[in-house]
Amino acid sequence: MTKQDVLQPVEGDTVLCCNKKLLQRLVIHQVASAPMPSDYEFSFFDPSERQCREVLFDPNTTIPELFAVLRQWVPQVQKNIDLIGNEILRRGCGVNDRDGLTDMSLLHYCCKAGAPGIGDADTAANFACRLIDLGADPSLHSRWTNMRALHYAAYFDVPQLIRVVLQASLPGEVDATCSDFDFGTALHIAASNLCTSAVKCLLELGANPAFRNDKGQCPADVVPDPLDMTLEMADATTVVKELKALLRQSLPRPTSPLALTLHSQSPAPLSDKARKQLATMGIRLGDRVMIARQKVGTLRFCGNTDFSGGLWAGVELDKPEGKNDGSVAGVHYFSCQFKHGIFAPLSKISKPLERHKTSTPRTSTPRRPPYHMNLSRLTSKTNTGKQQMSKSSSCTYYNYIRQRLHSSFLGSQPTSCASMCEGPGVHLGERVLVVGQRTGVVQFCGKTSFAPGLWLGIELDKPSGKNDGSVGGVRYFSCPPKHGIFAPPSHVQR
Repeated sequence: MTKQDVLQPVEGDTVLCCNKKLLQRLVIHQVASAPMPSDYEFSFFDPSERQCREVLFDPNTTIPELFAVLRQWVPQVQKNIDLIGNEILRRGCGVNDRDGLTDMSLLHYCCKAGAPGIGDADTAANFACRLIDLGADPSLHSRWTNMRALHYAAYFDVPQLIRVVLQASLPGEVDATCSDFDFGTALHIAASNLCTSAVKCLLELGANPAFRNDKGQCPADVVPDPLDMTLEMADATTVVKELKALLRQSLPRPTSPLALTLHSQSPAPLSDKARKQLATMGIRLGDRVMIARQKVGTLRFCGNTDFSGGLWAGVELDKPEGKNDGSVAGVHYFSCQFKHGIFAPLSKISKPLERHKTSTPRTSTPRRPPYHMNLSRLTSKTNTGKQQMSKSSSCTYYNYIRQRLHSSFLGSQPTSCASMCEGPGVHLGERVLVVGQRTGVVQFCGKTSFAPGLWLGIELDKPSGKNDGSVGGVRYFSCPPKHGIFAPPSHVQR
C-alpha cells in the first residue's frame, strides 16, 4: 500500500485526527514561498541576520511562509528550529497541522532538524519535548513519505529524537512500519542508511532485530553490501561490518522461544460485512479466485487489516509471484509459503474465468501481458540533505547514497517515472491539470532536494507558478519565471 493508492486531501483541507487524545481538526496549510528580504544578498533564510529577523517576527508573515523557511536544508535554519517553530505556533498553527507541500508536521521537521552536520540535536530534542507537551502526536505520518516522526529520527541518525519520540509513544511502536521502506521498521531504515548511533539506540529501546519487512528481510539484511560501493567508499566497509555484526548478535538464538520471524496474531473471524460481501459475490473462504483477472489462487482471508482501511482479500497464489507469506507489516493474517501470499482490495477479486462454448471463431487479438511496475529503485529516500561535515565514514556514506539515488532518478526514462503517477500514468511532455485549477506540461518527474517523496515539475501555461524550474538553487527543468510549479502526483491529473 503506497500513497498513490489512497485519495489524498488537497492544500487547505482539514483532516479529522482520530487520536482520542487529540479530537481536533488538523489543518493542511497552503503552499507558499519563503519570505526572503528584498535587500538580502543570500538565497537562504538566516535568523541571525537583521533583515531575516524582521521578517520572522513580522506578524504579517504567514504560517505557510514560515513552513517554507523550515524546508530550507541549511544549518542557519535547522539549528533554529525552536525559534522558527515557536513563531509558527504563535500565529495560531495547531501543533499537529501540516505543511501543504511536504505534509509534515512540526514534530516531523523537528526530527530532521537534529541531523548530524546540519542541525543541533539537543535544540531539536528540547523543542520536540515542548511540542509533545502541547499535544503533538508521534504516531502521525506524512502521507507523501508514509514516515512517522520516529522514522525521520532514524533516517537522519538522531538518537536524542528517537528517545524523545518513543518516550511519548505507545508500547510496541518502536517497531512501527513504513510502507515506503517495504514495510520495514525504524531499525530497517537506520540500518539501510548506516546510521550506527540510531541502530544502537533503537536496539537499546527494544526494537526487534528479527522483524522482517515485506521482502522477508530483517534489519541485518538491508545493510548495504560493500561490493556495491565505489572505491572512495572503502572506509565505510568498517561501518558495514560493525552494523551487521551488531544486528546479527542481537538476533535471538534458534533455541530461544522468541520467534525469529514476524510477530503474529490469530486471524480475525469473518465479520458480518465481509460475509455479506462475499455472499453477494458468490465466493467463500477456500474458493479459487482471480486477482484483477491476472493471478490465480485460493482465498484465505477476507476482512479489515492494519495496513489500510476497507475490506481486503488475502490470497494464496498457485505460483511464487506474490509479495509475502500471508503477513504484512508484522501482522499475520493467514499462512502460506513465502512469495505465495498477496493482498488486494475485495473489488479486485473475482471467480476464475470459465470457458464457454460459442460459435464465434477464436480470432480475437491476444491479450497483452500485464505490466508490472519496477519499484526496486524507490525503496530509499533521495537526497537526505546530509552534508559531509566530518571525515566519519557514515557521513561519507550519506553523500554516496544521496548521489547514487539522485543520479539514478535523473537518468531514468519517463515511463519509469510515470509508473508512479496516479491514474493511467503521466509522462514527461504530457499536458496535465494541477490541483484541478492550473494547466501545463510535465517537464520533470523524480525525487527532489526540497522534500522527500516523488514530485512532478510542471511548466504552466500562465505565469501563476512559483519558480522557473529550480528550487533552493537546484535546477530540475527550465521555463520562464513564475511558470514553474512542483506537485506530488496525487495533485496532478491528465
